Amino acid sequence: MKKVAILGSTGSIGTQALDVIDQHGMQVTAIAAAHNVKRLAEQAKKYHPEAVCLFDPAGVEELRDLLRDEHTEILTGMEGLCQIASAKSHDILLNSVVGMVGLLPTLKAIEAGTDIALANKETLVAGGSLVMKNAAEKGVNIYPVDSEHSAIFQSLQGNSMNRIRKIILTASGGPFFGKTKAELKTVRAADALKHPNWDMGNKITIDSATLMNKGLEFIEAKWLFDLDPSQIEIVVHRQSVLHSAVEYEDYAVIGQMGVPDMKIPIQYALLYPNRVACPTHPLSLTEYGSLTFEKPDYETFDCLRCAIDAITEGGLRPAIVNGANEEAVYSFLRDEIGFLEIAELVRGAMEHVQGGAVTCYEDVLAADTAARAYVREQIAAK
Repeated sequence: MKKVAILGSTGSIGTQALDVIDQHGMQVTAIAAAHNVKRLAEQAKKYHPEAVCLFDPAGVEELRDLLRDEHTEILTGMEGLCQIASAKSHDILLNSVVGMVGLLPTLKAIEAGTDIALANKETLVAGGSLVMKNAAEKGVNIYPVDSEHSAIFQSLQGNSMNRIRKIILTASGGPFFGKTKAELKTVRAADALKHPNWDMGNKITIDSATLMNKGLEFIEAKWLFDLDPSQIEIVVHRQSVLHSAVEYEDYAVIGQMGVPDMKIPIQYALLYPNRVACPTHPLSLTEYGSLTFEKPDYETFDCLRCAIDAITEGGLRPAIVNGANEEAVYSFLRDEIGFLEIAELVRGAMEHVQGGAVTCYEDVLAADTAARAYVREQIAAK
């Protein structure tokens, strides 16, 4: 029975992972959530984990009260996340928290020699060089959970002796594909949260609308598959059926297809290399009828270009772009800025916040902090 710990158990990825765990009788040893006290307590009562962590300390007393009859250790904050990540009681850690908060627990899990199912984009975006170097040294496997990176990982199986020419990273295009900047000037959070294909959390859904999500995945792909940025091509594929593909040196293209359901990549990461029945439904190509592929609009969606520019420059630039984007997205969700201002703030941070080399976690944290401060200062000065 495989033992799993989940960071971000109450979110979209976490709850779908628990459906997969239920299907296959895996054991949950620890769970963590940001602030959803009631759902975390319900999960703890169902799975009886050794430990639960509520990142927001404000709800800990309520959680203690709800779990007073459970023999479960209650943790909080970053220290709690890292304690779960470092524990030896699980076989694999699913890291599905949102934001830079996921980087340190990933590094702690690697230190402990624990394999990771990674759904936290920011771990590799902000600290990719550290993560991949440490994982290689410790012999830790990092299994991608994002549907696109899982598709690339699956398309690489059995082809280790063949050289990659490029990878084709597919993008849904989000809710605003085909819109002009003039049309996007007045959109609000409610409009941007209407994704055409995927049911995700608010932050990642806004990132999908700005195409920053694809920019972050571009950076992830560079680190996961040891590629040069020039080897990554982004293609808008509105149906989200071809999840991504690999083009080999002989120009053969091998891709992975399936319905847009995150349970498939989650299950593959947790149970690799085994393929077993998944709690989803099969793909019918005849029901779709046709699949389309188009080039992204880099001018209208400058967040995507910012991310590519950042990883091309390297060093701390991706961490700066990521931190600025997180701060700007949450400001947009609070109706403090307009949709197009997200990209403007990210571009400004990349150009004005000092970069440098990545030598340790503290470098990344400092760059992230400076980028967020820049965004807050620009918004306050409006």
